[in-house]
Amino acid sequence: MPSSLLAGRIPPTLLRLAAPVLVVLTLQTFVGVAETYFVSFLGTAALAGVSLVFPVFMLMTMMSNGGIGGGVSSAVARAIGAGRVRDAQALAMHAALIGLLFGGLFSLGVWLGGPLLFARMGGQGDVLANAMLYANIVFAAAIPGWIANVLAAALRGAGNVRVPAIITAVGSLITLGVSPLLVLGWGWIPSLGVAGAGIGVAIFNVGSALALGLYMRSSRSPIRLAVAPVERRLFADILKVGLPSAAGTVIANLTVVLTTALAGAYGADAIAGYGLASRLDYLLIPLLFALGTATVTMVGTAVGARAAGRAKRVAWTAALISTLATGAIGLAAALLPQAWMHLFSTEAAVVEVGSAYLTRVAPFYALFGAGMSLYFASQGAGKMAWPFAAGLVRLLALLLVGGYWINSLHGSLDGLYWIVGASYFLFGAINVIAMASGLGWGEQRAPRAGLAAAR
Repeated sequence: MPSSLLAGRIPPTLLRLAAPVLVVLTLQTFVGVAETYFVSFLGTAALAGVSLVFPVFMLMTMMSNGGIGGGVSSAVARAIGAGRVRDAQALAMHAALIGLLFGGLFSLGVWLGGPLLFARMGGQGDVLANAMLYANIVFAAAIPGWIANVLAAALRGAGNVRVPAIITAVGSLITLGVSPLLVLGWGWIPSLGVAGAGIGVAIFNVGSALALGLYMRSSRSPIRLAVAPVERRLFADILKVGLPSAAGTVIANLTVVLTTALAGAYGADAIAGYGLASRLDYLLIPLLFALGTATVTMVGTAVGARAAGRAKRVAWTAALISTLATGAIGLAAALLPQAWMHLFSTEAAVVEVGSAYLTRVAPFYALFGAGMSLYFASQGAGKMAWPFAAGLVRLLALLLVGGYWINSLHGSLDGLYWIVGASYFLFGAINVIAMASGLGWGEQRAPRAGLAAAR
């Protein structure tokens, strides 16, 4: 176990662990944009069909990486910090079994329920046909995708962020090269349309799972992927953090869907303006997730070693860095909202409603960043009750107050934006207050030896 996880300076260690993840997430975001660009050459029906599948694919990705994956990282880090090396090794196999189960559930869910779901989302005719063609191929590789993500999470929990980052980066670059060939065709390679885009994703998932599995079978891996006795307590150690975290990702996605529906009451310009402005919200996620995975590892290791003081210092340090970074982005967006909007649209009505969103919501990015950072710290500590509650309060605030504002009071769009900003405030404030008061993690008194190691 790297000594820096328990005794090194906190800010440099956090940034060292976060940097590779941030680079890879940025690359993956670029690959996703590029794939959308390639599909756009196939026409509106193809692009709309792929767009219908995207929210479900993102839900799976968030659940496997940050939800259940967060539970895996937390369990491995706590086991290593406590010196339970055999448990840490066995957790890798248990994580793979969980990935097998959840991947299978996603495959079956989309194959059986996809036609009804995508039709309810507005897919008809060629759009629905393209959506199902793409979804059937992508989710055929859901199991290897889940296994790859949970194995990467296990390595990150052991402090190895480099290998998952390299494998993901290489896979992303291969996908970037293969995808246009499969989608558009070239020379003797026929154009496969949206099926080609799906095959590109499937190749990435299968290749990543194989590469991570082979590495974790080698002596170079900090934890080995090997057959071990199946133990309920190890599943419980992962799922007691992973299930609330996965539920939290569902709540976060529902929040976005609800906000979009509420904005839709004001017409097409409002939908377009809100959609373009809120893309900036999504750009915060790679930054927060990268720092969050580092926080999970450091907090989990400290908690496992009974170094409660250091665990809390890591949590507050990460929260401060997140607050400063997201606050700076929010301040710039609030002061210069049109600069962001003009990257996507020059239509006056769209720019106006999007700018109104940023001037009212972006100043709350700082509290959102603090709340998300403490969410990840709580994953590392294995204490998810308060972060889950904060996400639920955010959703209910939008559902109840936002719904009443629009449906009963017929209030303005600007008023809805203030409600969105208030929901960000509540999410961050609840997490900060719970942590500061000691309610978030409960009593965690460390022995003198643990405290000495934290210094």
